[in-house]
Amino acid sequence: MLGCMAAAAAPQVYADPWEQPPDVLRRIREPRFQRRTFPITSHGAKPDGTTDCTQAIALAIGACSAAGGGHVVVPSGRFFTGPIHLKSNVNLRLEAGSVLLFNRDPKAYLPAVFTRWEGMECMGYSPFIYAFGQSNIGITGSGTLDGQADCTWWWPWKGRTECGWKQGDPSQAPARDRLIQLCEEGAPVADRVFADGSYLRPQFIQPYKCRDVLIEGVTIVNSPMWEIHPVLCRNVTVRNVTINSHGPNNDGCDPESCTDVLIEGCRFDTGDDCIAIKAGRNADGRRLNVPSENIVIRKCEMKDGHGGVTIGSEMSGGVRNVFAEDCHMDSPNLDRALRLKTNAVRGGFIENVYMRNVTIGQVSDAVVHVDFYYEEGANGPYQPRVENIAVQNVTCSKSKYPLYLRAFPSAPIQGVTLERCTFDNVQQPSRLENVRGLVIRDVRINGNLQT
Repeated sequence: MLGCMAAAAAPQVYADPWEQPPDVLRRIREPRFQRRTFPITSHGAKPDGTTDCTQAIALAIGACSAAGGGHVVVPSGRFFTGPIHLKSNVNLRLEAGSVLLFNRDPKAYLPAVFTRWEGMECMGYSPFIYAFGQSNIGITGSGTLDGQADCTWWWPWKGRTECGWKQGDPSQAPARDRLIQLCEEGAPVADRVFADGSYLRPQFIQPYKCRDVLIEGVTIVNSPMWEIHPVLCRNVTVRNVTINSHGPNNDGCDPESCTDVLIEGCRFDTGDDCIAIKAGRNADGRRLNVPSENIVIRKCEMKDGHGGVTIGSEMSGGVRNVFAEDCHMDSPNLDRALRLKTNAVRGGFIENVYMRNVTIGQVSDAVVHVDFYYEEGANGPYQPRVENIAVQNVTCSKSKYPLYLRAFPSAPIQGVTLERCTFDNVQQPSRLENVRGLVIRDVRINGNLQT
């Protein structure tokens, strides 16, 4: 499948870029499941919140898969579990009143699996819900997925002093640095083993190299880090999901090196970016060289977070054709509405990013924020390319900046267009460094028409 994704046909040219999303949506084939049901309670699961149901859930998934697929049903009640590994043609359906409580013991997420951690492939802790190389899979229903992460479990590994972390406590930093180094050296993934004792927190949901994925209706709380993280997938739908998780790196939805993705009707209240589109980090991203492309975001609500719609910083494989519309964002703890972050170590490209019909109550920083100086900044040999960003019909009632656009003199941002936008209660003028082709039409800032 990976080879098929990389060998893309010549792109179609659209007179209006907003003609493209309907074509993307027509290509997205949602999974369909047989009507068979496999209640986890029929395989030994008990809704008491303490009995380990990991094996019972695995047995239900195995039986469902062997029968040709269907729905593995989590009925009302509190079920304690370790990692869940989905198989093709299986839908994990959480009925009303159901809660899956995930084990806090890191050893429960062994043996290590093939995963991507902050844009780098390695053998690491299993994500809480994981699928590798599967097709036609789902996680649906109105129940709750509770990762049980907090300032005692998982989150301190980030080194958060506000969680009580102190020098000498376990930290992800040494393993993270080592993984970065191994990727730069081109070490085989099989030699990048970062599970027990490495303190690299697992993601909550990670379908890896999967097709036809549906995540719909569920509520996700208390995640160790990234919550919904499809990697190298095609045809992904994330719909009507509620995410409320305020730990470190608690991004809401991070499609990475994926093609044809729909994120709609979701509610994000997060400790990091609400949506963060990614495509691999540094040498590992360039090695795989698979972009994220053709991503449609609509009718979502963003509350707390570092960015409402974000691209990067792990984007070395490139990101193109991102469409965000009809969203609502509002929180004093939401930093930015549209955020692009990169540097000269990431390299890569971001092109064709479109936002329209978005209403913003307030953000604490900028409405549109593009920053080439994220983390390593200019200290690298790979010049990122960012071009063709268009924002239309966006209103914001309060922000520090309307635009914050900072690029390198050797790699300017190319082609930013703002049309029919209104930004009120803006504290400071836009900050613009090395921007070419800025077009402003019918834009009012603090009541003044911009020319």
